[in-house]
Amino acid sequence: MGLSDVPACVNHGDASCSCQQFGAQQRLVRWRSGVHLSIAQTSLVVDPPDGQTPALVPEALARPKGEAATNNAPKADTYLDFSTYIRCITRGVVGSIYPVVCGIGQEIVQAPGYVSIMQEMVHEARVIPLDGRPHASANIRTYMGDPRGHWEKSTLVVETTNFLGGKTSVTANGWGTPTSDALTLVERYTRVGSDELRYEVTVDDPNTYVRPFKIGFPLTQEPGYRNFEYACHEGNYAMFDSLSGARAEEKKAAAAADKT
Repeated sequence: MGLSDVPACVNHGDASCSCQQFGAQQRLVRWRSGVHLSIAQTSLVVDPPDGQTPALVPEALARPKGEAATNNAPKADTYLDFSTYIRCITRGVVGSIYPVVCGIGQEIVQAPGYVSIMQEMVHEARVIPLDGRPHASANIRTYMGDPRGHWEKSTLVVETTNFLGGKTSVTANGWGTPTSDALTLVERYTRVGSDELRYEVTVDDPNTYVRPFKIGFPLTQEPGYRNFEYACHEGNYAMFDSLSGARAEEKKAAAAADKT
């Protein structure tokens, strides 16, 4: 059984979308993170059992964090002060699937030898080989890492390594304390109903957290939803406004100092 073993041409949606058969082994399904569901879950962290993210190791505490959209008075000396999300680059693997305020569509395309996951916000496209090939050389690193997938009965298991260190986090939208290049993610996608997947990801980064931990929540299909174009760069006035505003504040402060 695959992720897309549902009747062809049945519509599903809201940051979920539609299902359409492309052939006997190739289907497209769209899902949304299950933030809207009434589920008996008080934390997205499911292990450790207390629902708390493990503590950071000392070196991670000193790691610089990019400014997030929640900061109305950001440090704005350079564009590098901002998170990769604010810069319209990426939200990272986990940050791209977390249930957040909007744009949480997950479009899954299952084809012979591959599964691709296209995410609505910041338009990530993950191409996951299923043919048993080894990971790329450790010298090849990216924001979204190097995924390799395999099936364990009806569960798609994806191991991702080869991350760039110090770029994104495993929190919502990828802001927060960045992970290191030692990060390994193991994701599990399990079909538990006609309109629901169980998503779990184990985070293992000994250079960031004192122990591995697991995050889990449902992904659901809802009628009528389609991923919208997320034209991030085209509409990203925040970067220009933040940097130009900071320069204007500096000029204002300098002019005031000259008068004293």
